[in-house]
Amino acid sequence: MAIGWRELARRAFSATLGIVVALTTAVPVSAQSAGRTRLPIVRDAEIESLIRDYSTPILRAAGLSPSRVDIVLVNDLAFNAFVAGRRIFINTGTILNSETPNETIGVIAHEVGHLAGGHQERLRDQIARAQIIAVVAGLLGAGVAAAGAASGSGSLAGVGGGLMTSGGGIAQRSLFAYQRTEEVTADRSALVYLEKTQQSPKGLLDSFEGLMRQNMLSGVTPNIYLSSHPAPQERLGRLQEAAKASPYYGKKDAPALQLRHDLARAKIAAYNGGATQVRRAFPRDQLGMASRYGDAIATHLAGSPRMALDKIDRLIAEDGANPWFQEVRGEVLMASGRSEEAAAAFSRAEKLDRSNSGLLKASVGQAIVTGGNPKRMPEAVAQIERGLQTDPNNSTAYEFLAMAYGKMGEIGAAELATAEGYWQAGNFRQAKIFAARAQGKFRPNSPQWLQAQDILTTKIARK
Repeated sequence: MAIGWRELARRAFSATLGIVVALTTAVPVSAQSAGRTRLPIVRDAEIESLIRDYSTPILRAAGLSPSRVDIVLVNDLAFNAFVAGRRIFINTGTILNSETPNETIGVIAHEVGHLAGGHQERLRDQIARAQIIAVVAGLLGAGVAAAGAASGSGSLAGVGGGLMTSGGGIAQRSLFAYQRTEEVTADRSALVYLEKTQQSPKGLLDSFEGLMRQNMLSGVTPNIYLSSHPAPQERLGRLQEAAKASPYYGKKDAPALQLRHDLARAKIAAYNGGATQVRRAFPRDQLGMASRYGDAIATHLAGSPRMALDKIDRLIAEDGANPWFQEVRGEVLMASGRSEEAAAAFSRAEKLDRSNSGLLKASVGQAIVTGGNPKRMPEAVAQIERGLQTDPNNSTAYEFLAMAYGKMGEIGAAELATAEGYWQAGNFRQAKIFAARAQGKFRPNSPQWLQAQDILTTKIARK
């Protein structure tokens, strides 16, 4: 893992979201105007691989290139997903609270509907229109108030004040009404994509039923006129007839895919609530592979590496082809200070991994760097750079790359790697500082000098 579960307590990822279109929650216009929101982004090779396998057929059905759409995991246990730019953000809570792969796939299909429909671009136009409505209403109210003051009519002045204060409400209702229309369109698009990929739409219905139950249990009755999304009951009613007409409505998820889904849920549960959360996620199957996987991770997080290794080794004995069991084994060994063994475990995970994860490739090199053997630093550099070729956004890998170069005495390369790490983490000021330091150590117009120059001369757009 790169910016992984254990680092979330001390790290936050700044993502420039602009306008977002969410599955279950409205984003206030004020937040949209701010243009910058801090999100707890988590990187995990296993879960990213699973979600990519879920999303690829859907994206192709929508006529979108999977390589041009990023899937981003948000470490939030609320059931939600949204799109921003060419990214689909999925809360880990959406996966944890989806009992079947089909439920998560239904959510993804809905978000792809927003993406393929260009809803964000049109939403920007609607926001501009809503702002004009608010301004016009405010000016009209000011004019009426001024007329009331000139005529000495207190009641007329009061009407003007009312117009001014209601202008924002008029604009907000107009915007929310538009967003509700787009939500219905995305729901319909999701049904089309699911049928094209021969998948059941039942998971999408199950997700909306879950949202409806949450509303009922919380005692909250959403005001349809002050919400950017249709009420779950309304969405469910509209979708049921069309969904049940699908020839794939009764199709079940393949057992192997269900197991992968459950293993991902177990990992999310373990990292967010330990063994207790794992038991809650699998109340009827405490001895299943997913439950035991979550328990092994929870044991590791509780500070019992020997017991954790024993539990994960039992799982490896049952399924030696699972790369993620080896990855967790590497994590436990790293935390125990057994870096050389960790590198070997990560290497086995990489060989077993069919998703070509850059995170796993970099993990091998990171473990070697942690081991501190100077003779192995060139190997570490090569391994981390292999990972960065696949996943250039891995800011943590750049940190270890800088350490490896530092141990090799290549200070310029270390500073350049540090600059890239800061850049990928969104700390552009520090990135430029280290790029300037690095540039002075390279021959002008050499590849490294030009790489530093790119960082120094790239302007950051401000919203």
